[in-house]
Amino acid sequence: MASLEGKWDITIESPVGNEKGVLTVTATSGNSFTGTYYFSGNSNPVVDGKVQGEDLSWKVDLTDPVSMTLAFRATVSGNKMTGTAGASGYGTYTLTGTQE
Repeated sequence: MASLEGKWDITIESPVGNEKGVLTVTATSGNSFTGTYYFSGNSNPVVDGKVQGEDLSWKVDLTDPVSMTLAFRATVSGNKMTGTAGASGYGTYTLTGTQE
């Protein structure tokens, strides 16, 4: 797998339209990674970032525009990722991403 570190432009296909964010992976170590997720004008730390082969999972605690925890799962292929993003009570939606 190519390096995960760097910026990833993320699009989540939600019922209210495409929601755009930027995942910045700042470090990987073994089966974990750290970084931030920029969404809706706010930078939020990645929580519980995990890597297993081509598969990633991470969470982000949002406080604005509403307080919720988003849970992400994605598979990376080259500079692309596909997967899901969801929040309890809000559903699970398709995500796509491209590394800058």
